This record gives sequence, C-alpha cells and structure tokens, in this order.
Amino acid sequence: MLTATAITLAGLGAALGLSSGAYTSRIQKAHPPSGRRIEVGGYDVHVLEAGKAGPPVLMIHGASANAREFSWTLAPRLEKDFRVLMADRPGHGHSRRPPGAEALGVQAAQMAGVLEQLAAEEPAIVVGHSFGGAVALRLALDRPELVKGLVLLAPVTHDWGGDGHAWYNRFAASRLIGPAFSQVVPLVGPSQVGAGIGGVFDPSPAPEGYFEKSGIGLLFRPPAFRANARDVRVLDRELAAQSKRYGELSMPITVFSGSKDTVITPAKHTARLKKQVDIDLIILPEEGHMPHHKHGPDVVDAIRRLASLPGSR
Repeated sequence: MLTATAITLAGLGAALGLSSGAYTSRIQKAHPPSGRRIEVGGYDVHVLEAGKAGPPVLMIHGASANAREFSWTLAPRLEKDFRVLMADRPGHGHSRRPPGAEALGVQAAQMAGVLEQLAAEEPAIVVGHSFGGAVALRLALDRPELVKGLVLLAPVTHDWGGDGHAWYNRFAASRLIGPAFSQVVPLVGPSQVGAGIGGVFDPSPAPEGYFEKSGIGLLFRPPAFRANARDVRVLDRELAAQSKRYGELSMPITVFSGSKDTVITPAKHTARLKKQVDIDLIILPEEGHMPHHKHGPDVVDAIRRLASLPGSR
C-alpha cells in the first residue's frame, strides 16, 4: 500500500510535470522553430538563415542561449552580402541532442553537417560566442577544410582548473535527480534570470528586450536546461584535451575580448590562446562578455575582412 508521503510526492511530481509542460508549450509558441531543420547523423539541427547569396558565415551560440542570439544583432548587418547560418547547438533552441553531445567533438560534428549540407560551395567564416567559441575551434580542428577563418567572441578556450559552475547545473546535470530537479526550473528560472543577464553584459547595460528578442525563455524547458548543464559541467575537462591541439590551426583567427569580462576571464582563455596560435586579438576596454552587441560593426568588419582573403577548399 502506498504511504501518505509517497502519494504526496507522486502528486507533487505530477503537478510539476504539468506545470513545466504548460511552460514548454507556451514558450515554444512564443519562439517557434522558424528556421530550417536538417538531419545530421540522424538528429535534426535547427538553422536560422539570413541572406540568399555570398560567402557563407556560420554562427554558433554560447551556453544558456540559442541561435536567436545572432538573428537581431549580427545577421541584419551581413545579410545583404553573405549567407548567414545560425545553428542551434544540440539540445538547445530547437535542435535535437545526440547521445554524448556534451563532448565538443560531437557538437562540432553537428555544425560540420550544417556546412556540408547548406554551404558546400566554399569554406565558411565561423563565428563562435563564449561556449560557441570552443565548438568553433573544435570544428576548425576536426574539419579544417570547411573553415576559411574564425571570429571568436569572448570565447572559452582552455580549462581553468575546476568546474566553477552554479550549484543548479550540478543538480540538473545529474542523471539520477536531474530530470526531477529540472521540472522545477520553469517555475523559478524565468523570474531569476534578470540578474544573470545583467552580469554577462556588465559593465555595459543589457539591450532593451534582450530576453524576448534572444528567446532566452527556451532555456528553462527541462530538457534544454539539462542539456545546458551537462555541457558546462564537462567543459573544463573537454578543453584540457582540446587545447593541446591548437597548434594545428592554420586559418586566420580574430578574437574579440572584453577587458571587463567576468564570465570568461581573458587571462585564462584568450591570452593563453594567443601564446599558442597567431591570432588577431582585439581587446575591448570597458566591455563584458557580449561584445557582438555594443561592438557589432567591428565584428562585422572582421568577418568581411576574413571573407575577402584569398583561399578556397
């Protein structure tokens, strides 16, 4: 016979499931999959597109985000002269998540599939923000023939000696309690996200309407929240191995780094990358972790410059 406690817990779990399901339905109606779905390795990748002709540019978003991050920032500045592809990473936005997708090599393989199917005519300029910078670097290492140049925005590039992640990622990433814990996230996450947004932009102010324009609410769907947690929980270990290969990179690389970035400390990442690879490092004074917002024109100029260099597949 079920105890009163068991009945109560079962009822609570059912209520949380219904609540998170309602949230998921509501947020996906607000931010539907408005791009193209392509199959890579048996799993759909959702890709937003802008521009119909010109050199290809693939943009890879960071943690806690999705492809919409670029749709109203960089893409409008490029769409007249470039084919811009903005891909949701595995398990984020509206992309499905293959097994083992917390590995940078798996994420890079999904991005490689996007280029192979949508930009087969010539190598692309690959833009990566934060976590997306790590994926962009892995794509360039594993499939250099697909990449003409890299533009990295406040990238995470190296291990930093510890997980350094928020307590909730530790719980959400757990295979044992993660599914149950993540059911609570839609109830509390959206109301708490304001401080986090302010922190990534600091010392610059967050743009008006950033939460809605970038579809940040998609993060708080339980499967997406767990995917994000698993990604960041293993990132330190992944980068410890990946960074040993950076000497293999031969394509031109431009890196934008905010001097006041407290999310990805430049000294632990971009400064170390510069010691291994010949990069064009642009230090932005009084800038935080989101350089493509305030310094969008400079980022676009860098993309144009790399795209104009000679070289083909």
